[in-house]
Amino acid sequence: MTEEKIKGLLGIAKKSGNLVSGESMTKQAVQQGNAYLVIVATDASANTVKLFNDKCNFYNVPLITAFEKTALGKAIGCEQRSSAAVTDKGIAEAIIKKI
Repeated sequence: MTEEKIKGLLGIAKKSGNLVSGESMTKQAVQQGNAYLVIVATDASANTVKLFNDKCNFYNVPLITAFEKTALGKAIGCEQRSSAAVTDKGIAEAIIKKI
């Protein structure tokens, strides 16, 4: 049930314009200080996982590994996504509380 609530919060973030997805947009949000939470798919490539582990550690952004690419994409209304960044502090905190 928690997984469904997190997906719902991701959908709300996307609809309200507080979520970016895809490797380049997520990386840009982290580097610009706009990301409050990064989500990486469990089946993302090793390079993607390392990239976001390093970026999130450097910029002090929470990172979670959850969902497969297809499930993450579906939650935000896309085909497949290996990464996404929540750019709203309240939504990010709500997701972190659910984990």
